[in-house]
Amino acid sequence: MDARSFRQNLLAMLGLCFVLIMVALDQTVIGTALPTVVAELNGFDLYAWVGTAYLLTSVITVPIFGKLGDEHGRKPFVVAAIALFTLASMLCGIAQSMLQLVLARALQGIGGGMLVATSFASVPDLFPEARERLRWQILFSTAFGLANAIGPSLGGYLAQYWGWRWVFFVNLPVGAASLGFVWHFLPRIRHSEHPSSSMDWIGSLLVAMALCCLQLLVEWLPQHKPPLVLAALGLTGAISAVALVFWERRCDNPLLPLAMFTHRILGPLFALAITMGFCMFAILYYAPLLFQGGFGLLPNEAGLLVTPLAVFITVGSIVNARIVTRLHAPNALLYIGLGFFLICALALTQTTPSTPHALIAVTMVTGGLGLGMLLPNLTLMAQYSAPRTQLGVVTAMLQSMRMVGNMLGTALAGALISNLYAAKIGIMLKSHRAEPWSSWLDDPQILVDRAKAANFIGRAGSDANALLLGARDALISAIHGSQWLISALLVLAFFLVHRIPPISIHRAVDQPIE
Repeated sequence: MDARSFRQNLLAMLGLCFVLIMVALDQTVIGTALPTVVAELNGFDLYAWVGTAYLLTSVITVPIFGKLGDEHGRKPFVVAAIALFTLASMLCGIAQSMLQLVLARALQGIGGGMLVATSFASVPDLFPEARERLRWQILFSTAFGLANAIGPSLGGYLAQYWGWRWVFFVNLPVGAASLGFVWHFLPRIRHSEHPSSSMDWIGSLLVAMALCCLQLLVEWLPQHKPPLVLAALGLTGAISAVALVFWERRCDNPLLPLAMFTHRILGPLFALAITMGFCMFAILYYAPLLFQGGFGLLPNEAGLLVTPLAVFITVGSIVNARIVTRLHAPNALLYIGLGFFLICALALTQTTPSTPHALIAVTMVTGGLGLGMLLPNLTLMAQYSAPRTQLGVVTAMLQSMRMVGNMLGTALAGALISNLYAAKIGIMLKSHRAEPWSSWLDDPQILVDRAKAANFIGRAGSDANALLLGARDALISAIHGSQWLISALLVLAFFLVHRIPPISIHRAVDQPIE
């Protein structure tokens, strides 16, 4: 590769890294700023929808634009997605009500889904050879890890010292920089030699309906929405999924080639992506709750304990890139990564307030290294198993499966924790003969809201500290239960890895999935 082509590829990758930083930052900074947002805009009833609206539209658009990128080339969609995401970030920042913010977040999710569908698939476009691609993907892993590591702290800092609107305005310069790099240096590559086919819009609509119903069902199920509403969502989603299978089998240019799901390599990879998305987010979301609510740590102390997990995803990815090119097949690294992550989950089942913080940090480091060896190899193996004309849809489906796992992990682990906590709180209150205080302790928010806890202590008097300690023990036990579930799923994941045949990354593969 000559100096000019190296420079062009470097600048194109920097543009894609800015894209990844923008999306990753947006997903991590908003959580710490949301309480401030709600306090100003007075819309607690729409609190969850700030996140749900984004996830809902992004998970729907990922497979659609993965297919469009294969048909027309990815550059136009990357450029349009950056512009849309940046515009939506500005609309979020100037929102005057929670409804306006939710609608802007939905628009932002469309841009985010387009970016996820196209930016990851642009890397094998630039670097078809696996060894070279792995070296360049270190930039991607580093950008993603740094954005996740600084995101929560940056969100809290901006919300406290600059105002919550800057949580969204920070995307504007990043978006402008990424747009400039991508516009000038990302080539437009279209692998299909045939004229572009018509888009499978009926398949797109059925995908949207099925994923929308799934997202709302897992979001509303723990909230005890009316049974008829939940039943209607489940039925509509099931009918949409069945209709999708029926239609895609008969469509000349299907949005989702169904053979992907029975493919001897892609099928297990998709199942593994769902499993890892479930387990990863069940830890990322509830480890901070364990440290703050269960152990009584301050938010910044809990953040310091979780940060090694995000940072060492990057370190694990770098180590993985140095090792995998020396192996005939990367399958062994999947076993090693799963082993590390399983150690992390098992260690969290035994972590208590007396556990040294250094040991907890080592646990997080182990989990990060495991994910760093798992996630890049899933993408590498999926892309290597797909023909170049289907890179976008295969990469998009892998990301979609991981996002579906994310949804299920946060919702189902949350429901398990809530039910276990409620059961243990009932037993604890009965043993203390303190049932009248159940309205205060039924919600574990009192364990992270110091003002509410102080108010409770003032009302409950001498019994308050014992009851709060019992509530903390109940929360710790409930989160331990969720981590046992994660551990069991990770054991199942070893079976999925075993089903993946050895994949040599040193030979060319370009057979269509039929």
